[in-house]
Amino acid sequence: MMRGRDGGEKKHLVPSLCLAVLVLVFLVLYCGSFFGPQGQHANSALEYGGKIKRSIGWSNDGNEEVGKSEEPIISQEDGDYNLAPKSFPVCDDRHSELIPCLDRNLIYQTRLKLDLSLMEHYERHCPQPERRYNCLIPPPPGYKVPIKWPRSRDEVWQVNIPHTHLAHEKSDQNWMVVNGDKIVFPGGGTHFHYGADKYIAHLANMLNFKNNILNNEGNIRTVFDVGCGVASFGGYLLSSDIIAMSLAPNDVHQNQIQFALERGIPAYLGVLGTKRLPYPSRSFEFAHCSRCRIDWLQRDGILLLELDRLLRPGGYFAYSSPEAYAQDEEDLRIWKEMSALVERMCWKIAAKRNQTVIWVKPLTNDCYMKREPGTRPPLCRSDDNPDAVWGVPMEACITPYSERE
Repeated sequence: MMRGRDGGEKKHLVPSLCLAVLVLVFLVLYCGSFFGPQGQHANSALEYGGKIKRSIGWSNDGNEEVGKSEEPIISQEDGDYNLAPKSFPVCDDRHSELIPCLDRNLIYQTRLKLDLSLMEHYERHCPQPERRYNCLIPPPPGYKVPIKWPRSRDEVWQVNIPHTHLAHEKSDQNWMVVNGDKIVFPGGGTHFHYGADKYIAHLANMLNFKNNILNNEGNIRTVFDVGCGVASFGGYLLSSDIIAMSLAPNDVHQNQIQFALERGIPAYLGVLGTKRLPYPSRSFEFAHCSRCRIDWLQRDGILLLELDRLLRPGGYFAYSSPEAYAQDEEDLRIWKEMSALVERMCWKIAAKRNQTVIWVKPLTNDCYMKREPGTRPPLCRSDDNPDAVWGVPMEACITPYSERE
């Protein structure tokens, strides 16, 4: 009897030992995974943080003149590394006017071969990684907190934009006036000396819009202003529930867009040159050019065709320029050729009065389909994507409407 009992105990002992071994193996594996790789994870995070720091240029090695920072850029608390930036170096005062990818000094230094007649030197040209400034652009000395909208439409702190030569150059056109420690904007422009508000009402009146309001009861909400100056036209549209995107290059008038942005007016530093503007097709209901000094006839009308791409069906283009009214031989020639071009583009004159003409774009493809074969400009290829814009060259072709429009 005793022998049988011992055999039974041995049978129960074997499974117990197996279970104990399994538990022990599990504990070893668990503890190993908990303690062993912990240091490896920390080292990996530190190494990864170092790679990130070097890849985006946070390290100042060999670049001390750009910016210095005594504090560590990667924050560290209780031995844990956080990849969020803690601080950035600040560029020195020499770079207070630096505009990334629009630095004409870079163009001269790298001797880029650009066609000045096509305004390529005003387009984006970004430096190679080794020539980039990985630091914060400092504000001008004495910079003040900007004046808030809507007051900022009419006045800004002079110290925030230390460029007052435009006030003297355009004093007869009411662009801007220096008044003590402020720059005041009376609302004038090259073509509307007596105020953008009166000029905007005049455009609405030409189109027979109700109460001379360009918004046209909500049918016009987005406007593209080419060669905007200090963007008073766009600034005065905001009270009519219209958002204007103002465009101007950093040209002989320097950075006019800086005034627009300081005033709180949407604006973009760029030019109608060789690349499509960074907006998808059908982005605007209204385009505007007031003495913008653009040769719309160049390269088979490619710049006007870019506006056509941006305008929605039935969109308007208001053109205030000597070509629309002057009687000298050169202006008459330009007007005749421009009229022929827009007619081939199927645009029609919606209104023409005094110094301004307003064209309207067709609502459908019907006119395009009725043109004679070989008419220029041609329709764009069927595989052309009118919404592809970043770095895409302009093409001298008409963008037809898709079947779903």
